Amino acid sequence: MTPLVLVHGFMGGSAQWDAEIAALSGTRPIIALDLPGFGANAHLPPIASIVGFAEWVLADLQARGVEAFHLLGHSMGGMIVQEVAHRAPTRVRQLVLYATGAIGVLPGRFETIAESKARARADGARATARRIAATWFREGAACPAYEGCAAIAESAAPDAIDAGLDAMQHWSGEAALPKLQQDTLIIWGDRDRTYPWRQIETLWQRIPTTHLAVVPRCAHAVHLENPDAFVPLLRQHLDAAG
Repeated sequence: MTPLVLVHGFMGGSAQWDAEIAALSGTRPIIALDLPGFGANAHLPPIASIVGFAEWVLADLQARGVEAFHLLGHSMGGMIVQEVAHRAPTRVRQLVLYATGAIGVLPGRFETIAESKARARADGARATARRIAATWFREGAACPAYEGCAAIAESAAPDAIDAGLDAMQHWSGEAALPKLQQDTLIIWGDRDRTYPWRQIETLWQRIPTTHLAVVPRCAHAVHLENPDAFVPLLRQHLDAAG
């Protein structure tokens, strides 16, 4: 059975996928990665480019002996998996682009990347992690899933925060969207403060084969706010691949 590889976003980690792993592990192998500088790999040297992250993902999967896989990327992870799909099109079966876009500098983001970098340096890694994690939920820090998500974000190394922001700031995959060959599911929460609708619409319209799922009353972390809606979307998409 073809495994599903989960790539978290900025200040994320593999532990944020516990609900999805529990729900889907009986149907297929699940590989949840921790990117260098984040989560369980916070001790690894950070990477400051989306291409560099993509190359790391491919090398990690190669080391595990994984040749073919389905691929899901959340937020910054969605940028990374786009690059992976371009670099290894025959290895990626189905693609899921979740709460992400084709450019790293986002008009309408809750704050500019430059502001995030300045505030991270001024406030410190822990305060930055908790502040940004709150923006991922429709109810902010009042959401029941917030504390667990913030704890994962707090594990990010300070230099990884700066490097991750640099990676996003200097990346654009918009011109390459028509070349994506994979059958692609796009998932978006209709209250996402990070990726506005225009970014999602660009993915939906410019990737040749797409399916769009908009989840109501959710922000940037649909998989944590409403896993009961998120998991069936994944299951249906993966089942369609046989």
